[in-house]
Amino acid sequence: MTASPLGRIVEIAEEGRYLAKSRGFLTVSLKGEEIGRVPLDDIAAVMATALSTTTSCALLAELAERGIPFVLCGRNYAPAALIWPISGHHAQQRRMEAQLGVAKILGQRLWALIVAAKIRRQGWALAQSGKRAGAFRRLASIVQPGDLENIEAQAARRYWPLLMGDAFRRDVDAEGPNALLNYGYTVLRGATARAIVAAGLHPGLGIFHRHPQNAMPLADDLMEPFRPLVDLSVLEILQTGTTAVTPEAKRALAAVLLTEQTTSAGRTPVSTCLMRLAASLADSYLTGEASLEFPILPEPLTASVVSDDGPAR
Repeated sequence: MTASPLGRIVEIAEEGRYLAKSRGFLTVSLKGEEIGRVPLDDIAAVMATALSTTTSCALLAELAERGIPFVLCGRNYAPAALIWPISGHHAQQRRMEAQLGVAKILGQRLWALIVAAKIRRQGWALAQSGKRAGAFRRLASIVQPGDLENIEAQAARRYWPLLMGDAFRRDVDAEGPNALLNYGYTVLRGATARAIVAAGLHPGLGIFHRHPQNAMPLADDLMEPFRPLVDLSVLEILQTGTTAVTPEAKRALAAVLLTEQTTSAGRTPVSTCLMRLAASLADSYLTGEASLEFPILPEPLTASVVSDDGPAR
């Protein structure tokens, strides 16, 4: 069992572990003997990367009631499933009804805001790593509702070679940097799913992402502007000479959720920024106005990066 700083992400990485609930704790046992426990109040998400992990229904129900996602990982640390609560938020029914009835143009405007925020963050990440980022300011400025010209893909084609080198190809089934990215994105995805449920929304109703085998497309939508934070963390890990998903690398990637960001309410960790973003999305569904709250990007290191102004409209 490993955990991020402050115990917010719990990962079960060793085979043969049994998870259960004991009063206010998640307990981990091996061959009938308890080998560890974590207060449920300290947990933001549980990730099972060991395929032989077993768990009690009582624990899963308790996690769901607390809005703590249980993420099941498949090959190469890519998420395969998520267990999440179906009720509990005081405004859930009204917000889900608004989410179900969202107008097409509102969805297109929301997706444009997300794509533009992601591209701006990509430019910022490149500048942070000392790379050229001039095109990203322009690309972010020309994203239209629905991103029908697929500016997101144009930015990605520029971004990955600049950040990781010309030889890099994003492949979820590949080892090395791709496995590290998979793990970091899984952590981010779990935290985003929790924020969505906490906001009274359904993670299965996406703004843009849709796939019959994807149980949480909305999490994939909202995590997009935060992916470059994981990318930078992976780059830093690679620069130490580490290319495998080691326990140290896992801790570094889980710590991305604790990275403080500047917001209209002051400095706050990424996990809280995700909560604020999900809440702003719920408000957008209710009001019909596309207004999402993203972190405010720090002042650029170079003139080639644009900073965000907070809530985007």
